[in-house]
Amino acid sequence: MFGKGCAAALLLGVCAVVFAPVLLPPWAAWCALLPGGIAWCLWPRARACGALLVGIGWAALNGHAVLAAQLPVQPAAVEYALQGRVVDLPRHGPRSTRFRFRVDDDPRMPAQLRGREVDLSWHDPAPVAAPGPRHAVRAGQRWSLQTRLRAPRGLRNPGGFDAERHALLQRVAGSGHVRAPASALGEPVGLPAWRERMATAIAGQVQGQGTRFVQALALGDTRGLLARDWDDLRALGLTHLVAISGFHVGLVAGFAAWLAALGWRVLPGLGRALPRPLAAAAAAVVGAALYAAVAGFALPTVRTVLMIAVVAMARCARRPCTVGQALALAALVLLLADPLSVLAPGFWLSFAGVLWLVWCLPGRDLHWLRTFLAAQGVATLALLPMTVALFGQASRAGPLVNLLAIPWWSLVVVPLALLGTALEALWTGAGRWPWQLAGWYFEVSWWLFGGVARSGLALWWLPQAGAAALLAATLGVFWLLLPRAAGARLPALLLCLPLLWPARQRPGEGEVELLVMDVGQGLAVWVRTREHRLLYDSGPATEGGFDAGERIVVPALHAVGEQRLDRLVLSHADRDHAGGVAAVREAFVHPPLQAPPGALPAMEAPCAAGQGWRWDAVDFRYLHPSPGARYRGNESSCVLRIATPHGAVLLAGDIGATVEAALLQADRQALRAEVLIVPHHGSAGSSSADWVRAVSPRLALVSAGHGNRFGHPRREVVVRWQGVGAEVLNTADSGALRIWLGRDGLQVREQRLFERHWWDAAERARPAAILSAIKQAANGPEG
Repeated sequence: MFGKGCAAALLLGVCAVVFAPVLLPPWAAWCALLPGGIAWCLWPRARACGALLVGIGWAALNGHAVLAAQLPVQPAAVEYALQGRVVDLPRHGPRSTRFRFRVDDDPRMPAQLRGREVDLSWHDPAPVAAPGPRHAVRAGQRWSLQTRLRAPRGLRNPGGFDAERHALLQRVAGSGHVRAPASALGEPVGLPAWRERMATAIAGQVQGQGTRFVQALALGDTRGLLARDWDDLRALGLTHLVAISGFHVGLVAGFAAWLAALGWRVLPGLGRALPRPLAAAAAAVVGAALYAAVAGFALPTVRTVLMIAVVAMARCARRPCTVGQALALAALVLLLADPLSVLAPGFWLSFAGVLWLVWCLPGRDLHWLRTFLAAQGVATLALLPMTVALFGQASRAGPLVNLLAIPWWSLVVVPLALLGTALEALWTGAGRWPWQLAGWYFEVSWWLFGGVARSGLALWWLPQAGAAALLAATLGVFWLLLPRAAGARLPALLLCLPLLWPARQRPGEGEVELLVMDVGQGLAVWVRTREHRLLYDSGPATEGGFDAGERIVVPALHAVGEQRLDRLVLSHADRDHAGGVAAVREAFVHPPLQAPPGALPAMEAPCAAGQGWRWDAVDFRYLHPSPGARYRGNESSCVLRIATPHGAVLLAGDIGATVEAALLQADRQALRAEVLIVPHHGSAGSSSADWVRAVSPRLALVSAGHGNRFGHPRREVVVRWQGVGAEVLNTADSGALRIWLGRDGLQVREQRLFERHWWDAAERARPAAILSAIKQAANGPEG
């Protein structure tokens, strides 16, 4: 009943539902769950089939329950007066604070939020000289807040982070921001408050650059890590070691079991009350649970504790249990406790890693060093396809760096950090020297690894590939790791090529491809011809720390297979269009930069009307601003026309009606285009009626943030474009928009439709409608 076959069948059923584009209806879920449970428990010959049906029904019911616990999807945020507690470590930025807030389970609270958690941001309305009330937010503190909330919603781009899936995994009911008034209702208490006090103690007692890493390794507190730190860790393949991970929880559990066994050997009389193996198993569970508590019960640590507890229970029950059987039992318990955990990359990496090690190193009696090296080699090769598929990147330096970092950090730095935490918990100030030693020892290794991380050769970005490529690569790795695979390595390597070197359909001569990225309230458009690439605007950046260039533009370009840019054009210098320029230029080796005269100090040449160039039978020409004109913000936007034998594309920046009238007077015929980026995100001060008639596009694309405070795009503007026969698409609803203009005509792909997910808030809100002929071509030339 709890064997490997049933575990595999349950996992298959769960995956069939969770990764489907549409969630199974509740009545169908019950029809699968009830007979499946009966077959699993009472019909031995059909147990695997019963486990499959249970997985299907249980996953669907859990999915509906989690969605029902979220706020309803609405066009605008709703005001809520809430009381509750801050349940994680708040992140204080220069202009904002972010924190997780659990609403009181109280009849006075809104019914749909009682006892649930929401993600909140608290922004300063303007630069302030002294710390404001948001700086008083502490972990474990109760507050009374006035908030504006909506259902969890995120941006959707190729290779981008799925915020809605993350909210689903974290059981977040909604997200929003704090409005005045707000008041604290007491002093911080509980485990979150203790974690924040410990983090503050580390910051005050540890000197040097290693402070923020000691906080991460001891408490799972990554607030101090900079964007540069995360870039270096990804390049080195060490992100799994920095925050408290399942691997470290396992180490602590093993150390606790060893201590218990040692105590029972020193005091043999204890064995009369409790046998030594049972004491070691219980100590492992307690040690793992305590370490998970120190980490704030983060999802990876809870998963590991559950796995350790299952294995310990099997040992306490005196059942013979191999590693494979223990892994199957842990998977069964984890999937029954939370079937949606298969959405977490850590689920696959942890289980797959152990399975590969069990299969390739089945209890061989090797020297410890040879065992460690063999395990590292197997893990690197076996998990490479999954790492590439999940993250779109791999670390070339990872295998070598991990050989040094795993033993040094896990056996020296982490134990010292934990020893300091334990001593500080017992006596204030006692953790100083263990923490300081942990910081020094970490700095020694980081000094060595830093040069490798910044070499530019450590990180390997790979384009997105499909599920078939992942399956083929996994089969190829399996083939390579067979004991006698020496004569069949070439076919095995060929199976890996679709994932590591996927085919990319480039535009032909005289054709053009665009990607309008979903960057919120801003703009970033990637343009590709046969051999050249251009980026028009780089997305927004905020003082709160969000940089679309780093978080959206660079990953999206890598996901579509781009490693360079031939030109970077900034329509103007406003932060919603030029905020990500530094991150983009650093990632793509400083491509030539153009912007309006006077907009930016560091540019190769200003854009000016009349300038142009030709790439691969595609003509690029600026229509605005006039040469030598004074910089006037939005009105100085670079207006770029891209002309192909199959039609034109017009990128208009943030120009308003005044510039539109000037362009109409200068050359009305030059404005005709098949595809247009609607000026100024669809504001009421642009898209004048005469301009709309002159352009008359088939596709009018709006780049705007969902529910933005400006009301973009304005309803009257949308109606105006639709009046000339244009299909108006908004990134807020469609996600990233990918457009092809070539011999096959005009084609467009909406990211949210192309990669549909049942937890997608925009898709749940989208009314059922017959798609237009343009929308029906959502696949594009790539199939």
